[in-house]
Amino acid sequence: MADYTFGPHKIDHNDVFYTTDLLYAFVNLRPVLPEETSEMWITAKRIGNMLENYHKASSLTFTIQDGPQAGQSVPHVHIHIVPRKVGDFENNDDIYDAIDESDKNLKKKLDLDKERKDRSSEERVQEAEEYRKLLSFEPES
Repeated sequence: MADYTFGPHKIDHNDVFYTTDLLYAFVNLRPVLPEETSEMWITAKRIGNMLENYHKASSLTFTIQDGPQAGQSVPHVHIHIVPRKVGDFENNDDIYDAIDESDKNLKKKLDLDKERKDRSSEERVQEAEEYRKLLSFEPES
C-alpha cells in the first residue's frame, strides 16, 4: 500500500480511515471541481456524524482555512471537523479565535500548539482503525 501526500507532507496509509475515488480522510498528527466539492462535503457530513456520535458530542464545528492569513498551514484544501460539547469553550465562538493563528494577541493567551504533542504512529493507527469500523470501511489492499 502506498502512502498518501497532503501538500508537502506524506501521510502513512495506516492513518487513512476513509477513501473515495476523489478524496481521503485521515487522523490528525497534531481533507476544485464541483463534483469534488460536493463529495468533500458529503464525506465531511458522514464523518462528522460518526465523530459526533463516537465522542458523544452535541454539535460540530467545520472549518476550512484557505490561505496563510486564514491560518492555513498545509497548502491543500481540507476540512477540520471538531466535535463540540456544552462548555468546551467559555464563549462558544472562542473556537474561531483558537483556530485563527494569525491573531497574535490571542496566540499569546491561547496557543493550542504549545501544549499539543505529536501523537505516536501507534496512537493514530488505533484511532483510524476505530473510525474505519464505525464507517464500515475497508482500506484498499
